[in-house]
Amino acid sequence: MAIETGPSMLEDGMADTTPCPLGLRVSHAEGIWIHLEDGRRLADLISGIGVSSFGHAHPEIIDAIHAQVDRHLHTMVYGEFRQQAQLEAAQQLLTLLPDSLDAVYYVNSGAEAIEGAIKLARRSTGRKQILAVRGGYHGNSTGALAVSGNESRKAPFLPLLPEVGFLDWNVMDGIDAIDASCAAVLVETIQGDAGVRIPSQEWLQTLRLRCTEVGALLILDEIQCGMGRAGLPFAFEHFGVEPDILCLGKALGGGMPMGAFVSSKLHMRKLSREPKLGHITTFGGHPVSCAASAVACRLVSNLDTPSIERKGQMMEDALIKMPFVQAVRRLGLFIAVDLDKPERVQAAVDRCLDEELLIFYFLSVPTSFRLAPPLTISENEVVWAMNKLHDVLKSLGD
Repeated sequence: MAIETGPSMLEDGMADTTPCPLGLRVSHAEGIWIHLEDGRRLADLISGIGVSSFGHAHPEIIDAIHAQVDRHLHTMVYGEFRQQAQLEAAQQLLTLLPDSLDAVYYVNSGAEAIEGAIKLARRSTGRKQILAVRGGYHGNSTGALAVSGNESRKAPFLPLLPEVGFLDWNVMDGIDAIDASCAAVLVETIQGDAGVRIPSQEWLQTLRLRCTEVGALLILDEIQCGMGRAGLPFAFEHFGVEPDILCLGKALGGGMPMGAFVSSKLHMRKLSREPKLGHITTFGGHPVSCAASAVACRLVSNLDTPSIERKGQMMEDALIKMPFVQAVRRLGLFIAVDLDKPERVQAAVDRCLDEELLIFYFLSVPTSFRLAPPLTISENEVVWAMNKLHDVLKSLGD
């Protein structure tokens, strides 16, 4: 029998996000394993939805956090004091990026990075229109939701951000809608919530060229697919493009809350002028998060791309042979698995919990489930997890 969902978090005075939370009580976590208070454990095959890409309690990250806690916590709003943890994090991140991306603005989450990127694009170009892409997911704050593609999720909160339009994903027709009135085109390099949709190189390069032609900025959202998830430090490296603004989050903080938008000094300078404090954050660039991020970026700089691809291919080869699997989409260790019907996805997620596996849904694709294990997962752990998952899917017969 599947593990029953837990009681509403409202009973403990905390807001709910769903009427049926898992309700599992966590004791501790290490590597790919989440240990529960009742003695059971779960292999985390989703990395906390992309956050714990280097495994839980990575020793170098934990050591950096402890060292920074002993120095100081929050001292001043971002941008006023020069804090060594922030400087080290920025230096580590910028060494991974093209020379054109030479200034980073730290915030608290991926959604905040999107909000900041939209403001920066409008401020830098003097234009208002933002073009996003259907199927995209960029967060749940008002601006981030406005540029996301799931209309049913937006409907209860309308009106949202004005002057937002949409292009079709991976379709050449309509790209000429990007014109001189457009401040920016915002797109996930790989669409995450749409079920790990991977664009053609031609389409992404055409977007890049069109933005350059008309003076619009290209904003790439790599909150989910960046920081090694797609097998290279950043997913855009697969496609031969460079963004004007790059949005990061999730794995950027090494398990700590963090987001960032990265652009050129030329663009970023405009946020401090006309008006002053054109973008501000109290906790963005928190020194403890920055200490963890500096280590995460060093780990990305030493990424073992062949190992990630080998493990990803092992998973893909095993998944495509499993019962009820219709398709597998993957780049690196960013994976979507299509089943034949939504009810089967629900049952698979539930039954996996009984078999020490944590897989999860997509918000917008009811016939698919996600896999994004820590990049540090071993090949033996991959084999074990795929065998378990096969048995779960086999048990879901009609």
